[in-house]
Amino acid sequence: MAHCVTLVQLSISCDHLIDKDISSKSDPLCVLLQDVGGGNWAELGRTEQVRNCSSPEFSKTLQLKYHFETVQKLRFGIYDIDNKTPELGDDDFLGGAECSLGQIVSSQILTLPLMLKPGKPAGQGTITVSAQELKDSRVVTMEVEARNLDKKDFLGKSDPFLEFFRQGDGKWHLAYRSEVIKNNLNPTWKRFSVPLQRFCGGDPSTPIQAEFECIHPEKQQKKKSYKNSGTICVKLCQVETEYSFLDYVMGGCQINFTVGVDFTGSNGDPSSPNSLHYLSPTGVNEYLTALWSVGSVVQDYDSDKLFPAFGFGAQVPPDWQVSHEFALNFNPNNPYCAGIQGIVDAYRQALPQVRLYGPTNFAPIINHVARFAAQAANQRTASQYFVLLLLTDGAVTDVEATCEAVVRASHLPMSVIIVGVGGADFEAMEQLDADGGPLRTRSGKASARDIVQFVPYRRFQNAPQEALAQTVLAEVPAQLVSYFKAQGWAPLKPLPPPAKGPAQSPQA
Repeated sequence: MAHCVTLVQLSISCDHLIDKDISSKSDPLCVLLQDVGGGNWAELGRTEQVRNCSSPEFSKTLQLKYHFETVQKLRFGIYDIDNKTPELGDDDFLGGAECSLGQIVSSQILTLPLMLKPGKPAGQGTITVSAQELKDSRVVTMEVEARNLDKKDFLGKSDPFLEFFRQGDGKWHLAYRSEVIKNNLNPTWKRFSVPLQRFCGGDPSTPIQAEFECIHPEKQQKKKSYKNSGTICVKLCQVETEYSFLDYVMGGCQINFTVGVDFTGSNGDPSSPNSLHYLSPTGVNEYLTALWSVGSVVQDYDSDKLFPAFGFGAQVPPDWQVSHEFALNFNPNNPYCAGIQGIVDAYRQALPQVRLYGPTNFAPIINHVARFAAQAANQRTASQYFVLLLLTDGAVTDVEATCEAVVRASHLPMSVIIVGVGGADFEAMEQLDADGGPLRTRSGKASARDIVQFVPYRRFQNAPQEALAQTVLAEVPAQLVSYFKAQGWAPLKPLPPPAKGPAQSPQA
């Protein structure tokens, strides 16, 4: 499973801090803490102290690891330091703010009001935080061929492969090994890309010979007429930028979140405690728990926080026809709900107004989202990506239509997440996940990339709530990057120079 983990540094500044010193302005510093669960917060780092300043811009950046698939709650505290002790209990509190790391990276620059306590602002004080990914995004891309290599095999030609070594610490270290080309004395290897840091220590000025001879020392000594054992030609060598998930998000890419909920009869009567749609005394069920887990992560990457939500497999008023694509708020012209809580409210209101029926058809909702993804793709910019969450209690009925829909969607900026609730047999869902090879339609057309992730909810019933989101969202960053890379689309906004950062180890 591929998790999006990278190191980011936060730059922090404040404006209009309140003054706690009698004869001068405050001497502030910023403390960064992260929620580690159970109501506990762990300190990740502190900026330097800026003396006699109510609008400080801290020069020391704070580093932490970024995980897309989890909600990383952060707390910033501003303190007026008037002593040399590291404890903060004897220092004046100038205000604090809380947000998630996802909010910061998706906003590029995030400004929040400082609060002395909930409901009590710290005057006009604000804190501004920006994030930058710490990485070297350059890769070297090469195409290499060889000509007239020596024949080494007794009954056939040689089976050549290529190795590149870089020098370091007085030794030669393997940087890349190509595939083996069987029975060929004039091979052309596949184009390959290697991170520049691994290939040459990040120094692109290191000389590379464009064409050189293969010399066999023993043959050279034995034969005066010996010239070489073949030649190696570097057909292409260029240094490129390989964009990351954060490059696209911080460049302005919006992740559009859509939800589809299964209202088929196999869920059981919602008024019965045995039903998967039954709302417990606390107002929750497996559908809502899964929605909260995934939605709480994705919502940070959508600026307007308006999410379309649909139901499928129910008879809906007023004509009680079966619908596989009805708006949960019963407004087909505006199916958007305000935040994840808005989806929850629409679901609770829709539940007693529909009749659970069937069958379980996914294709209509997948095609619905795909139409919007196609419109975004026509802009030919890395501006939007779509994530569809399908919550269902059973195997898909329209298997062929769904396969067709997924294969078409694989050519669009879109991912599909399916969470199976209840104890049904979800074998058909594993087929859609296509971890064993590309999904194919009946006519044999293969998906351009794997865009479906399926997990059964029962696997996470006794796990922390965030565990489900960590699993189902783990592949989304790579899916987003692979799509935009295949299209050749750079992030919308130009990237800043690579962040160097202070030579300090992360304290996450």
